[in-house]
Amino acid sequence: MTLATFRTFCIGCLLSVSTFTNAQITAGSEQQTATTDTATVTIQQVTAPEPTWLIDPKTVEPRLGALQKEIPLTYNTVTHQFVEYFAYRKPSFTKTMLERKGVFFPLYEKYLKKYGLPDELKYLSLIESGLNPKVISRAGAGGLWQFMPKTAKLDFGLKMDEYVDERFDPEKATEAACKYMRQLYNIFGDWHLVLAAYNTGPGNVRRAIRKCNGGQTFWSIYNCLPRETRAYVPQYIGILYMMHHADSHDIYAENIETAIPHDTIVLNTYIDLDKFATLSNINLEEIQKLNPQILTHILPARTRNFQLKLPKSEMAFFRENRQSILDSATKIPSTLIEKVMQTPGVVLASNKNEDTTNTFQQTLASIPNETRTVFTREIVEDDMEDVVINKKPKKTTYIVKKKDNLHQIAEHFDVDVYDIKHWNHLANTTIQPGQKLIIFKESAVSTTVKYARSNQKEKENVSKGKVRFHNVQNGDTLWNISQRYGGISIDKLKKLNGIKNNVVKAGMKLRVS
Repeated sequence: MTLATFRTFCIGCLLSVSTFTNAQITAGSEQQTATTDTATVTIQQVTAPEPTWLIDPKTVEPRLGALQKEIPLTYNTVTHQFVEYFAYRKPSFTKTMLERKGVFFPLYEKYLKKYGLPDELKYLSLIESGLNPKVISRAGAGGLWQFMPKTAKLDFGLKMDEYVDERFDPEKATEAACKYMRQLYNIFGDWHLVLAAYNTGPGNVRRAIRKCNGGQTFWSIYNCLPRETRAYVPQYIGILYMMHHADSHDIYAENIETAIPHDTIVLNTYIDLDKFATLSNINLEEIQKLNPQILTHILPARTRNFQLKLPKSEMAFFRENRQSILDSATKIPSTLIEKVMQTPGVVLASNKNEDTTNTFQQTLASIPNETRTVFTREIVEDDMEDVVINKKPKKTTYIVKKKDNLHQIAEHFDVDVYDIKHWNHLANTTIQPGQKLIIFKESAVSTTVKYARSNQKEKENVSKGKVRFHNVQNGDTLWNISQRYGGISIDKLKKLNGIKNNVVKAGMKLRVS
C-alpha cells in the first residue's frame, strides 16, 4: 500500500473515530483509570471498538510530555481528538495560525513576561479569536482576547465608544488579558481552571466545583462544566501541539505575516482618516490594519492622547509636510457643522471664551451619516466540543469535470483549498478531468475556525478582483460596507450602484466590486 493510499484510508477513519466519542471524561461505577502527571482521569467503559487513530497515540503522548512547561498538557482520548481535528479535519486553520503568529506572538511574550505568566499562554489567543483582532462573538465578546464589554470597560478600563473600541487594540487588550489571567490564577491556583474560567467566568467554574463534590482539577469537574468549556482545555492542548509539530503532519505556512514596522503620532483633535491618508500618501488599509481599534474613518474632536500608528515605510512625505497635512485633515468639515446646527435642540457656543468641543461632540454622535459605522460580523455558534466530538464530517468523493478548478470546488463545498490539497496529497492546485477528490464536509464549523476564515476569505476575494454583491442589513452604512470589502471608497460604491445620496436601506443589493 502506498503512503498516499494509506493516509487517505486513515483520513476516512475520521468517521469511525467520531463514533467512539462517548469515551468522555466522566465519573461512574464502571470505569478505568488513567493517571497523568497532574490529575487522575477516569474514562467511561464503552462497548464501541477501539478507535483507529490517524496519529499514533505513542507519538502524541510523549511529545506533549516534552512540550509541557508550567501548564499541564494532559493526554487522553479527548485531547487526542482535538489534535487530530487540527491535523486532519482543519489543517487550513493550523496553517493560518502558523502564518499569523509572527504578528502577535512577540507582543504576547512581552506582556506575559511582564506579568510573570507562563509563556505558553500565548497559544490561548489562537482558540479565542483565530488571531483575528476585529472579531465579535455571538455573546458580544470582542478582539484577540475576546473581552466582554462590561469586563473590558469596568474591570480593565478599556475605552469603548462609537469611534474607538480598545478591545481591538492588540497591545491594550493583551495587557488586560494578562492582568485577568493573573487574577484568575490568584483565585484558583490551577492553570487548567484558569483557562476554564477565562472561557466561562470564575462563577461558572465555582459552580462546577460545587456540583462535582469539590473537585479541584479541570478533569475532575469536566462533566459539571458548560459543554463549550469542556472543549476549551483539550482544544488549547491540541493547537499547542500542532504549533510545534505541524510539519510532522505535512502542514506548513505559505504566506507568513509579520508585524508592520510603525511610527506613532499623538492626536488630540478631530481627524478625517480618509483625507489624512490621501494627503500623506499613506495606504489607508495599512493605517486600519495598524489601528484595528478605530471603528470609523474619523476620530472625534474630544480625542485626547490617541496614539495613531503609521507604517514607517510610508512616513517620508508626511514628515516633510506634517503641518499642512494635519491642518487639513483635522479641520471639521462645514457640512458636518451645519448638520449639528440643524439638529433640534442644539445650540453651538458663540462666545469665543466658551468651549464648543463638548457641545459639538454631544450632538455628533447622534448624526446618522456615512462617517459612523455599526461594527458587525457574522453570528456563529460557539460549541467546539459539539463540532469536534459529536458531529462527524461527511465524506464525499468528487469527480473533477472539464473546466473545474480547485477554487471553484472549494467554494462549492464551502471548504478551504488548502484542506482539499491536504486531504488529497496535492502539491499544487493543478487537477485533471476525471480525477477523484476526497472532500470532508463538516456538519458544523467552530467559531474559532470561522474567525480565522473571515479575514482570509475577504482578502482572497478582493485579490481575485471578482464582481461581488452585498445585501444591505439593518444598521449598515456605506462606510461599514466599504470597510468589509477591502476599503472600497464610498464614492466608488455610489458610482457602481447609481446612488446619489448616502442613504442605504435594508434589502438593497449593492455591487461592491
